[in-house]
Amino acid sequence: MNTLVVYDSKFGNTRMLAEAIGRKLALFGSSRVMAVRDVVQDDVRAVDLLVVGGPTQAHGMSPAMRKFIHALDVSPTAPLWTAAFDTRLRMAALITGSAAKGIAGALVHAGVKLIVPAESFFVTRGEAHLEPGELERAATWAAELAEHMVAKQRVAA
Repeated sequence: MNTLVVYDSKFGNTRMLAEAIGRKLALFGSSRVMAVRDVVQDDVRAVDLLVVGGPTQAHGMSPAMRKFIHALDVSPTAPLWTAAFDTRLRMAALITGSAAKGIAGALVHAGVKLIVPAESFFVTRGEAHLEPGELERAATWAAELAEHMVAKQRVAA
C-alpha cells in the first residue's frame, strides 16, 4: 500500500496528527507525509490512499486545502481512495464547523472514493493544544484505514 498524508496546519496540531497517522500507515507499506503547500500532482498520482487533513477555520477547510483539492486531477481508470480528518474544538460540529466534512465532500466531488467517514480530532481552548490521547486515537484511526485498504485490495485482486 502506498500512502500520502497531506496536511495543512496553523498551530502544529494537524501536522503532529498527520505525522502520527503517517508513522502508523508506514507499518503497512510506503507512507509519506507532506504539507499541502509542498504537494504537486505527481505526488498524488502514485498513491493508493490519500489522507487529507487540516484545521477547521471559519467553519470549514483552509484556503490552501481548498486550492489543493480544486487542483486535483484524478485518473478515471485507477481508483484513488481517500480519508479526511480535521482539528477542531470539542463541541457540536454545527457550532464549530468541520474541515474534515468539507474536505471529504470536496474530494468526493473531485472523483476520489472515500474509504471511511471524515474524522475530527480535538484541541483545547485557549492555546489550542491537542487534547490528551488524540495522537494515540489518530494512530488507531490510521490502522483502521490500513485494514480497510487491505480489504479493498483483496477484493480487487
